Amino acid sequence: MNNRQDSAQLLAIRALAWLASDEVLIREFLTATGAGPDDLRARAADADFHLAILDFLLMDDRRVMAFCDAHSLPYTEPQAARAALPGGAVPHWT
Repeated sequence: MNNRQDSAQLLAIRALAWLASDEVLIREFLTATGAGPDDLRARAADADFHLAILDFLLMDDRRVMAFCDAHSLPYTEPQAARAALPGGAVPHWT
């Protein structure tokens, strides 16, 4: 694993912790992903789950901004982290 991928995984885990700190957001995340409360701990180290966390965050600009503001990150960081994860590159449809 490279340094950028490690950083991306850490950012996804931070995003999960941020989501979990808000009852409404974590409920929305669980509903959107089909995950259950037990999955949060069991899959926290799973790269596919990291993609799901970042995808959920990226679905709403207000979420991105709130997360980034809370962690003093540039607003582009969640998308860059997603791209750094295995399978995270934006597919080319042409």
